[in-house]
Formats: sequence, C-alpha cells, structure tokens
Amino acid sequence: MKYDLPRWLSVAAPLAVAAVVASGLLLTGRVPASYSIRNLCVRWKATTLTALAFTIVVALLMFMHAFATGIGRLSERSAQPANVICLAHGASDEVYSSLPMSAAGELALQEGVVRESDGRPLCSSEVYFFASQSLPMPEGQRARSRFIQIRGVEEPDISARVHNLELISGTWFGKSGVRESAQREFTSSEVAPLLVEAVVGEGLAHELGMELGKTSLEPGDLISIGPRTGVVAGIMRGAESTFGSEVWAKRQLVGEIFHKKEMYTSIVLRAASPDAAKTLAERLSRDFKRSAISVQTEADYFARMAETNQQLLDSIYCVSGIMALGGVLGVMNTMFAAVRQRKGDIGVLRVLGFARWQVLVSFLLESLLIAALGGVVGCTLGCLVHGTTTNSVVETTGGGVKRVSFEMVVDGDTVAAAVLFTLAMGLLGGALPALSAMRQKPVEALR
Repeated sequence: MKYDLPRWLSVAAPLAVAAVVASGLLLTGRVPASYSIRNLCVRWKATTLTALAFTIVVALLMFMHAFATGIGRLSERSAQPANVICLAHGASDEVYSSLPMSAAGELALQEGVVRESDGRPLCSSEVYFFASQSLPMPEGQRARSRFIQIRGVEEPDISARVHNLELISGTWFGKSGVRESAQREFTSSEVAPLLVEAVVGEGLAHELGMELGKTSLEPGDLISIGPRTGVVAGIMRGAESTFGSEVWAKRQLVGEIFHKKEMYTSIVLRAASPDAAKTLAERLSRDFKRSAISVQTEADYFARMAETNQQLLDSIYCVSGIMALGGVLGVMNTMFAAVRQRKGDIGVLRVLGFARWQVLVSFLLESLLIAALGGVVGCTLGCLVHGTTTNSVVETTGGGVKRVSFEMVVDGDTVAAAVLFTLAMGLLGGALPALSAMRQKPVEALR
C-alpha cells in the first residue's frame, strides 16, 4: 500500500532536526550562549563575510531547485490522467512519430472513448512540429532565430476538451483555418493574402507580447508560422502546462506548411477515468500491436519527461555540494582563527571547571549560529523567485526538446533542501575547529 505524506512534512522535518540539534547543544553545554553570541559580535567582520558565503550558497541552491521544480510541475500538469496517447511504434516522443491518417478514425471508434453530447468522440488527431522564428534584432546586429512549437489540430474545441484547455480571449480558428488580411485595400486584380488563424498559448503570448512592447499578444496580432504569416485568433489558457508555450492552427495547414500533410504525429483519446484510461491503453496496445502503433496513458508519457527533470535535480545537488564545500571551508577557517585568538579564554574555561566536551559544544554552537544567520538570509532571497516566469528548453524522451515558459516554484522540498544544506555546512565547518579547541590543555592555553 502506498502512503502519501503531507507536503508540509518536507519543511517540518528538517526544521525539527535543526531545532533538536540546536536545543541539544544549548541544554547540554554549560557555557552560556551569550558568551558565543558576544564573541561573534566582537568578530563581526569575519562573521559577516562567512555568513555571506552561506547566503550565496543557500540562495543559489533555492534558485536552481525552484527552476527544476517549476519544470517538474509543468510536466505533471500537462498530463491528463484520463487521456491515452497513441504514437508510432518505436517513437518515444511525438516529434518523431508518424501515424497514418486512417488510424484516427479506427481509434476514435474504440469502446471506452468518451463522446460529446453531439456524438463526437473526444479524439484529438494532431500534427506537432518545431518551426524556426526570426527574432526582432536592432539594425546592424546579427540575425537570430528560435524554435517555437506548432500543433495542428482538426477540431480545436474537441482538442481543447481532450487536453482540458480553454480560451482566455478571442475565439478558436474557423473551419478553413485562414482569413483574409485586413492590413490594406486591394485592387480588383489583386488577391488578398490569406493569413493562417492561430491560437497562442498563454505563456508564449506573454513572451512574444513583451518583444512588441506590451504585456501579451492580443487577438488580431500577427505572428510568423514558418514561411507563412499568421493572425492570432485567440489566447489559450495553459501557462501551467507545456501547451501554454505552443501555437495551435488548422491541422491541414500545418501539415501542408511543414510537409506532414498525409500523417499525424499523435492521436490522443479521452477515457472516462484514469483507471479506464489504463484499461483502454492496455487493450489498444494488444489490439494494435501489429499496426505499428504504440499506446500509453498520457500520465506515463509525461512521467518519462519528468525522468529528465530528476537528472537535472541530481546535477543541481552535485553543483550545490561543490559550492557548499566552499562554505564549509569558509566557516572552518573563521572558527580556526577564533580558536587561535581565544586560547586564553579556553584555558580560563577549563580552569573554571568546564569539561572538554562543553568547550566543543560552545564552538560548535558558534559555527551553527553563523550558518543560521547566512541560511535565513539566503532562504529569504531564494523565496523571492517563487512565481517568477522564465523560459527554458527542456529535453524530452528520445532526445527531443521543448521550449517552454513556466513559473519557478519554491515549495516545501526547496526549503527543506536549503535547511539541510545550512545545517550540514554549519556542523561540518565547525566540527574540526571545535575538536581543536577541545584538545587545548589548560596550562598551555594560559601561557
């Protein structure tokens, strides 16, 4: 049986560990805590510089963790648990898939596919492609371009229902998928150019709008779709999913523009429930095994994208560990200097009857106080990135990439990682100097 623990435990557990360690040091050490605090204040320059190193490490850790968490949330929220996605056999990503057009009708009629009240099956037949788009550059600078994601769909309202998307403004594109340009008047001998109607995801609309000097694209704005000019028909909600970074247009037009006219890259079916989706995926995998069609739930498809995100997290922890080593060495250097400067104090404490381990606790407490000071400031700075929108290129299964817009997320796991790193750096950095202070002999220390 699987137990899902509440997310607040990820924050509470490290804080509880830190509180237990600090309380244990305060209760077991007879040296007053005010003594340690006074020494830190006297050496305020060294204390400040060492705490600053902790601040930088913790803030950078939280920033990178929030970045990875934002990508992970994006992948999770892109998947609809009741959806089943069909790709070509052997294709791990839809950009590499190629399905025959005859497959759509056969799959849509399968038992278990939900239907609308008008009888239309919730089946989205799609063509997915990357298109190069030129970036607006100041005159004299080298031309640059980027890739944007184009998705061609047959019936936008059905595809929106399948992917649980809705419009913020404007309308879906019409049956023809094109409209005449209204930019200028035409003579009777001229033919008005046809613009490709497009629906733009919320995240991409904000990004493209900022390049035009406004907060977001609006219906009626022009965008480039490969070699064709498109007009924005509507803005699609979806900043929390990969679809928020896509451009949707008529499937026939997208296929014609990018030479995928007689094929689909993916077919997505909606089942009645997540359990029904698993059953449908298993049955279709068995029935269509000889048709070179691979079927899986959408949750499994996007989960494989999350595996790449886990590799990113592992890299972040590795880099943070290297940076943390610098923080450990910094506090170690500060505490060793304190031990050298306070040999007389250590001797007096031993003569007054304080045990060696109590001297160790006193110096270890100072190290943790420096770490706590830098950690609190670092956590505060790190929390400021929560909700910040950014753009990135993420790798999908099979080596594909998606350019996505998403919000960075500072959650319980991010704070927990920062707290644990702070505690570990404070303990490791203060352990050797504290042991050195503990080994000081009273007579030699007082000379």
